[in-house]
Amino acid sequence: MKDTHIQNTSPEKRHLCCLSITAPEATINALHTTVLTMDSYALATRNTVEVVTDEELHSVLSQDKKRVYAGYEPSGEIHLGHLVTINKLIDLQEAGFEVVVLLADLHAYLNRKGTMEEVRELAEYNRRCFEAVGLKNAEFVMGSDFQLSPEYQLDVLMLSQRITLKRATRSMDEVGRQMENPTVSQMVYPIMQMVDIARLNVDAAVGGIDQRKIHMLAREHLPSIGIKAPLCIHTPILNGLDGKKMSSSAQNYISIADSEETIAKKMKKAFCPPEIEENPALQTLKYHVFPRLGTVTIHRPEKFGGDVAFSSYEEMEAAYGAGNIHPADLKAAVSNGLIEALADARAFMNAD
Repeated sequence: MKDTHIQNTSPEKRHLCCLSITAPEATINALHTTVLTMDSYALATRNTVEVVTDEELHSVLSQDKKRVYAGYEPSGEIHLGHLVTINKLIDLQEAGFEVVVLLADLHAYLNRKGTMEEVRELAEYNRRCFEAVGLKNAEFVMGSDFQLSPEYQLDVLMLSQRITLKRATRSMDEVGRQMENPTVSQMVYPIMQMVDIARLNVDAAVGGIDQRKIHMLAREHLPSIGIKAPLCIHTPILNGLDGKKMSSSAQNYISIADSEETIAKKMKKAFCPPEIEENPALQTLKYHVFPRLGTVTIHRPEKFGGDVAFSSYEEMEAAYGAGNIHPADLKAAVSNGLIEALADARAFMNAD
């Protein structure tokens, strides 16, 4: 049966080791304040590009116990690209989900991101980053702590018999490294991601829209080993500050550990066209500043219209689209808002 799902057509478009965390209180309280008036469905779907399926989302939300996970390859920098899915996990936690974060050290190793020792060290740093931005009371799981078990590996082998090499390669097109010459390990990667869903015992999987092909493989093939197809919630992939694909090599992103001066400098240089679509400054407002602050103020001299406060992203987008906000003023507001939104994260990361 073909999936029915909803899409956001907005123009912006066990046997596991776990850790409980406590995030900075000011960050948590600010986030909590912004969601008090939202119901669980609105929280689950805001700032998403797709939910597969809407019917399944309603069903899962009605459950007394519900679990959701997202997996992250350990990274040297946690930046605004990562923060989109982290924000969504916080939304889902507010909507009543238990949140599981997979620190995917073995996946990173298979995807040629470093030695096992290097990626495990980065995983611990990333855990602290997630804690710093307000993801509290989450269950953190290191991939290699359960992915090497005989039961897990047997599931991988069973699914590998059902999935063609062509499908496995295609599923990795947007997430794999050096896919012009893929390794066998990278073909194992999507199958492991499917087994993660089964072994973590989750109802839903969260990921950027680049994870869609892998998630659809999971929905198609997990029932063949007796596992229910997961609800899948997809978030957008944001542009880098230069308007191009965000990447570590291009250094076109803002890290959660960047200083106030660095954030201001990067945002001042950011690409900010008059158009709404693909505008990194507006994307930062929509997916990071408004969800955390709720209100954003443009500060400018009286001769240029004076200060004006906006209580919603849609209101501010409309003003910018109508030419009532200059790009320089918009970027200054984004910079100030982001500095405020990440203040507790910077303090927490620098506490040691």
